[in-house]
Amino acid sequence: MTEFGQMPIKQLRELIQRRDASVTEITQSFLSRIRQCDDKIKAFLTVEEEPALAQAARLDRQLASGESKNGLLSGIPLAIKDNIVTQGVRTTCASRILENYIPPYDATVVSRLKESGAILLGKTNCDEFAMGSSTENSAFFATRNPWDLERVPGGSSGGSAAAVAAGEAPGALGSDTGGSIRQPAAFCGTVGLKPTYGRVSRYGLVAFASSLDQIGPVGNSVSDVALLLQAIAGSDPQDSTSAARPVEDYLSEIDQEVKGLKIGVPKEWFGSGLDGQIEQSLQAAIKKLEGLGCSLLEVSMPQTEYAISTYYIIAPAEASSNLARYDGVRYGHRSADQKDLDSMFKSTRSEGFGEEVKRRIMIGTYVLSAGYYDAYFIKASKVRTLLRNDYLEAFKKVDFLVGPTTPSLPFKIGEKKKDPLEMYLMDVYTVTANLAGIPGLSLPCGFSQEGLPIGLQIQAPYFQEARLLNLAHALEQELNVKRPKLPI
Repeated sequence: MTEFGQMPIKQLRELIQRRDASVTEITQSFLSRIRQCDDKIKAFLTVEEEPALAQAARLDRQLASGESKNGLLSGIPLAIKDNIVTQGVRTTCASRILENYIPPYDATVVSRLKESGAILLGKTNCDEFAMGSSTENSAFFATRNPWDLERVPGGSSGGSAAAVAAGEAPGALGSDTGGSIRQPAAFCGTVGLKPTYGRVSRYGLVAFASSLDQIGPVGNSVSDVALLLQAIAGSDPQDSTSAARPVEDYLSEIDQEVKGLKIGVPKEWFGSGLDGQIEQSLQAAIKKLEGLGCSLLEVSMPQTEYAISTYYIIAPAEASSNLARYDGVRYGHRSADQKDLDSMFKSTRSEGFGEEVKRRIMIGTYVLSAGYYDAYFIKASKVRTLLRNDYLEAFKKVDFLVGPTTPSLPFKIGEKKKDPLEMYLMDVYTVTANLAGIPGLSLPCGFSQEGLPIGLQIQAPYFQEARLLNLAHALEQELNVKRPKLPI
């Protein structure tokens, strides 16, 4: 691990501002770490070494001449999930169908990171079109968990979480449609935040399920995540679903008092299916909240048992519609030597899409088809409303909800790949926040006997990211989780 590997972003900023370390030194350090270990972890699909060093040199010259704008993330190297478009940099969504696609524009979040002075290290691997919970569904290669190279890092933002955990980047962006930031954050021992739907612009995020997708940050600490959210949050005229609400100063509010907060513990989130070591670690962490002056209250979320079924109707239905654009006509892969348009469409999609993407397109097309739309999609939409009502009722009694991020520890590569249903159940504690649109954060709360990370999830009411980060930071300080030495 390099000297800057696990250093908080705030501390890196201070080093740069005091001129104790140059931007070039810091950038080279992370690039060196990528060269050292990414052939084993495989977190990155694309590494932008030369452009990153060129930008670092420019920033150093500006700092030396006093011309630097001193942005929020000035000189901080970051990684971006490969389903977020980057101008002039390959964006594949880990799919053969977009293998050579180079976007002509930046996503809004990428533009905002650039405006804040951040440096793009590269694009991280993910499950194809963000469909998966293990980053094994990438068309190119599986990413491995830095804590155990035989295990998955989670998904679909597994590349981003693994890169941060391994010290290849101090922070990264991912996307979360059903837990795709929080679950890999838990598996890799990092902090991951899914903001409220509409808190961060989706313009330039390659769509999977448009009513569920949200971009969010991954970092080594709650303060890192707060800084990254500060840089990317806010309304955007190019995204009609982004919320026209002011962005709070997340970092300045992070040290507020948490005494007196009411914390709800949903009884449906604890029980059969939850790994014993995870439950033990969670119970110990939840008791720490009482030590911080919070009160605990058992609450009920009765629609939780229907969440996975609801999610795996709504998400594939929206994916079926969104992925119809990949037809070989306008951009992306195009099947060669086809005699007519119909065979070209079929061959292009057969060749370009992987097994999991095809499965979800077929499920989605089926539930949207005549005769089944009312029985499946409409019914799922009604259950989604009931689930949202569960949250509204719970948040009348408590300020936050706390529970597990994942039902199991990181599993072995290939262990669940042949059983899609077992893989889908990995999202049982995370999909509810996406269906309701509320923010959720995964925080490391311990390590298993095998030395594998365990994540705790905190969920909050709409647009309460500042209070959520405040509580998470207080618990992070109280837990003071000791990280074992990385084996790589």
